[in-house]
Amino acid sequence: MSKTLKKTRVESAHLSRIIAKGMQEKKGQDIRILDLRKVKNAFTDFFVICTGTSTTQVDALADSVEEFTFKLAQENARHKEGKESKEWILLDYIDVVVHIFTREKREFYALEDLWGDALFIDVPPEGDFSLKN
Repeated sequence: MSKTLKKTRVESAHLSRIIAKGMQEKKGQDIRILDLRKVKNAFTDFFVICTGTSTTQVDALADSVEEFTFKLAQENARHKEGKESKEWILLDYIDVVVHIFTREKREFYALEDLWGDALFIDVPPEGDFSLKN
């Protein structure tokens, strides 16, 4: 494995942690990191998923994630979707894709079921957590 590829993976793991911290900051529910690095045909290294209790909170969670990623990693999302409806906001950081859902949309789309081969890391509502690189 090349050093460049390994470095990218370390960076994406660190970015996924920063994103989860941004979700914790605004009391995101059921925060889960899906490590897709060993999943065949995965197009990204990580998904970071959480639920907001309302469309207002979903929007606040997305803003918090963007603030944390810029402040702590100088990263901006390359693509954003869903800011109008605020039921499912997607922030694409290339190596990490963020999904912030209302409860109904998360249950309907069931990304964890679709990506069941991933390693799941459940993030506590607050405090530190670790990722296995």
